[in-house]
Amino acid sequence: MAWIEIVIEVARAHAEPLSDALMDAGALSVSVEDADEGTEDEKPLFGEPGMEPDETAWDRSRVVALAEVDSDHASIVAEAAAAISLAATPTYTTRPVEEQDWVRLTQSQFAPIHIGKNIWVVPSWHDAPDADALILELDPGLAFGTGSHPTTRLCMEWLEAHAPKDLSVLDYGCGSGILAMVAKKLGASHVVGVDIDPQAIESAKYNAERNQCDIEYALPAEFGEAHPASEKFNVVVANILSSPLKLMAPMLAGRVAAGGSLILSGVLARQAEEVAAAYAPFIQLSVWAEHEGWVALSGQLAG
Repeated sequence: MAWIEIVIEVARAHAEPLSDALMDAGALSVSVEDADEGTEDEKPLFGEPGMEPDETAWDRSRVVALAEVDSDHASIVAEAAAAISLAATPTYTTRPVEEQDWVRLTQSQFAPIHIGKNIWVVPSWHDAPDADALILELDPGLAFGTGSHPTTRLCMEWLEAHAPKDLSVLDYGCGSGILAMVAKKLGASHVVGVDIDPQAIESAKYNAERNQCDIEYALPAEFGEAHPASEKFNVVVANILSSPLKLMAPMLAGRVAAGGSLILSGVLARQAEEVAAAYAPFIQLSVWAEHEGWVALSGQLAG
């Protein structure tokens, strides 16, 4: 089957409603791009991990609808425009979508990632660049955490710099399980990963098995049943978001053993002070490192 893209430039206010209307009118998929992409007026939109950006379109947006090549493109655009009460049917252009090996194309976009001094995150279709390094075989998936985001990278670098050999580690908000696996490969004696998303837990279990890491993964309720609040960990790492991190301060700090360490990320540099303040009654935290506007906070509980 052959496809074609219908390309329409619209103002920000019309981008999202027109996208929905195009889907209702018969488009197979719709995306929104910056119409100024590649120019000095290009504007990136950013969101925190797990959250959408505050803005979902640009002042000049390009709506791109995928349709079958023999569909009535003019009717699709006209029906969508009428559905959202546009004064006039917008002009549009079309461009063909070439047949491609989509699996190979997708895989080519994900190369091995080098983190810290000696860590490589390697997709299954690549060979490890350095067989003697700490290798994590991990494919991009639905669970957050492949090492490409600064917050994940910061936590991995902290673990590498403070190898938890023979120590217990709790990875709260484990996502793909990448931080738990790094801890285990660095010699941790017992590692537990917790996440609120059942799909993330399944993904983390699968990744741990692939990487021959003996790690316990659980949902919060399961974790609480198996590990009462009195159980402490030598290292607690949480790469989530600033708001939930602040709310969880008593719980996360309460899981740190005497003399143990707490590492937090998912925190923008401008949020570091308020997050540290939330933990101040329990443990003193400071910025350990910063990368691309994100920070990792760490602190040690008095022994």
